[in-house]
Amino acid sequence: MRRRAHDAPLFFSRTYDYLERYLPTQAGRSQRTVESYRDALTVFRRFVRDERGLTVADMEFGDCTRDLVLSFVEHLRAEGCSAGTCNQRLAAIRSYLWYAADRDVAIQSVALSVSRIPPVKGPERARERLTEDALAAILSQPDPSTRKGVRDRAMLALLYDSAIRLSEMLGLDVGDARLGDDPCIYVLGKGSKERAVAITPATAAHLSAHIACMHGTDPIPASPLFFTIRGGAMRRMSPSNVQRIVQSCADSARADCPDIPERVHPHMFRRTRATDLYQSGVALELVSRILGHSSIETTKVYAEPSMDMMRAAMESAGAPDIGEVPLWVGNEDEMARLCGLR
Repeated sequence: MRRRAHDAPLFFSRTYDYLERYLPTQAGRSQRTVESYRDALTVFRRFVRDERGLTVADMEFGDCTRDLVLSFVEHLRAEGCSAGTCNQRLAAIRSYLWYAADRDVAIQSVALSVSRIPPVKGPERARERLTEDALAAILSQPDPSTRKGVRDRAMLALLYDSAIRLSEMLGLDVGDARLGDDPCIYVLGKGSKERAVAITPATAAHLSAHIACMHGTDPIPASPLFFTIRGGAMRRMSPSNVQRIVQSCADSARADCPDIPERVHPHMFRRTRATDLYQSGVALELVSRILGHSSIETTKVYAEPSMDMMRAAMESAGAPDIGEVPLWVGNEDEMARLCGLR
């Protein structure tokens, strides 16, 4: 072990408070975000240990140089990580450094240096959505004559109709569903922000059938809306269970609708609904509110114009009069100049 500078703060000395107190309590980050940041800092710790010989007991903040972090990113790329994964782990290191810098001004130069590292650029991948036929085929798969079929039908309908996140749906209690004349659900989103999301009467009917079937005639409002029984106790359904149900329905529907993607996941329903709303003429600001985004910039990734929208925009700009004759026709000197000649 190398000798440390006297009173020099250790790099990992603040990770516990950052992960266990600051992120979930003060910053209001979800548990999923906390775990992703924990994973990123863990991978970074293993890198500096294996590649630089720096351990938790002797790595200082001063050791976290720009070159070290750049080497870490290069290591991730060499390991086959995507640009998105590299940028997520880079963001976690930056966030942690600024957290530490707020508590020790001596660390600010380190945080500033790392913050100037540009994000990794990768190929832009088309975000897959479900076509109208694919969506209808998937939604028709659950068997309404069975208890699980009633549950799965309500789950799929709610994912699309409300465009809520998977974590938000799994956090719903029975009492969060208001299924009267103006049906809606009350969702606890990112940053512990609650919002009301309107749902259609058809989706409300599916949810009513699910509650009656799975919760009985006198449901407990605080019970999880979607649950499984494990160890004889009612527990909230896991994300992996929902993914399995969604994929199973997609696989069953693919025989009748070949354009269903090979991998279908819950977030695809949210993406499809958001784009459908935008293409139907719903203002982007309202789409952002429905999705629970804190910034409209986040919503713009769903603002994909339809062919009809692009055609209407182009037609509104008018077309040139093809009867006009270009000024350079018959003008040899002008044509030569346009060709870069003298």
